Amino acid sequence: MKGKEYLEIIKNEEYESETTEFKENFGKETIKAVTALANARGGYIFIGIDDKGGIVGIKVGKETLNKWHNEIMQGIEPKITLGMEKVTVEDKDIVVINVPEAPIKPVSYKGRYYLRKNSSNRLMNSSEVAELHLFSTGSSWDSAETHFEVSDISREKVERYMEISEKSGRRHFKEDWLTVLRKTGLIKERATWASVLLFGGNEQVFLSQASLHCGRFKGSRTNILDDVVIEGDLIKQVEKAMDFIKKHISVRYEFTGEARRKEVWEYPLDALREAVINAIVHRDYTIPSTVYVEVYDDRIEIVSPGRLPVGIIPEALYSEEHRSVIRNKLIAQVFYDMGYIERYGSGTTRIIELCEQYGLPEPEFKESNMWFSVVFRKDIYNEEYLRSLGLNERQIKAVMYVKERGKISNTEYQEINEVSKPTATRDLSELCNLNIMDMVGSTGKGTYYILKGSQRAQRAHIRLTKGSKQDKTDRGPENEQ
Repeated sequence: MKGKEYLEIIKNEEYESETTEFKENFGKETIKAVTALANARGGYIFIGIDDKGGIVGIKVGKETLNKWHNEIMQGIEPKITLGMEKVTVEDKDIVVINVPEAPIKPVSYKGRYYLRKNSSNRLMNSSEVAELHLFSTGSSWDSAETHFEVSDISREKVERYMEISEKSGRRHFKEDWLTVLRKTGLIKERATWASVLLFGGNEQVFLSQASLHCGRFKGSRTNILDDVVIEGDLIKQVEKAMDFIKKHISVRYEFTGEARRKEVWEYPLDALREAVINAIVHRDYTIPSTVYVEVYDDRIEIVSPGRLPVGIIPEALYSEEHRSVIRNKLIAQVFYDMGYIERYGSGTTRIIELCEQYGLPEPEFKESNMWFSVVFRKDIYNEEYLRSLGLNERQIKAVMYVKERGKISNTEYQEINEVSKPTATRDLSELCNLNIMDMVGSTGKGTYYILKGSQRAQRAHIRLTKGSKQDKTDRGPENEQ
């Protein structure tokens, strides 16, 4: 690349990102950044740039560049091929280190492993190191052999899987059930974890943590109205979890002229089902905890053990083009064959679309400590609720306008309410302070307002690498582990 092209990257990023690191000078932190980027998606390290993207420049010669390159190669393992060059940007020399995504991961620096997360390099824990190595070699935890024998696998359950897969059109089997299991890698000399969790013949075969804990709460998690632990094979867990959810959410009926009345549930069942499947399929089974399905008066939370797979951040899940990294490949394959998974990488966007079609707020995808959660909220944007917050009729009218059209500007607010600009500005500011609306853009021309939780379109213009503050709360009972 030339200086102008690098300048474009620097100016476009403005601040450090998931693929861009700024350093004023070369040092140990630079080498850590090399491994962190290599363990993620790769990227650029700019030396001679301050952390806000200001070009300060650096004076180096060819000998210094060779020295830096040698220091990197001596400190990291396994070795990677990286580019290093001096370029002139705005009349100042900078050094650009082009770090590729490592073909074999993870890459360490002096025996420690770092990962690029948002705009920082964090130390990886042992489970992340193991998982990243499995991803790198094309393997996954669920493909490992267990101490269970093939005789512990239920023929009936496997043949049921084969039958449903045939009907879905995803797979066509000509062999007997045992041959199918061997050809798909679900059994080896002994049963794999995938075959045990999917087709185990009795309850004793399952991992204690491979269960699903459902609760109905009034107000907070301390006020429990119903509490059920669902065990058994993973496929059955999906249906039982949905039965629990339907038991605790309301449904109304519409008469459309058809022979049967139409059920309209409080939440889109397909979205909830997708989230439950994702939690079961993609959770980290090495963590001794269960999946939680929690139903509250105003929301449903589906919480699974384990952070997102290495290289994925919550913000990416709102994008239709986010990468699909599958933690449990064999389990995912079986769910896909049966038609439970529509398309790899499309689950979260499908959940968002279903909520949008239902007129519900956009679901929240959150990551904290050792948990990942999806939060579905009821439609709070109704006139009765808005009046209870003390909103005036102008503000309620604006909220209804945004529900229908997606956004509102200050000018549009003035027009629909026939008020002055100062009144519109005051009313809109109050809506933002009450966390009902968000302002998009800086003050002035082009600024508009959207409902809180309706920011999917805006995220396309915001770098995914900025991330969000992480919720540090732990789940309740499972802290006894």
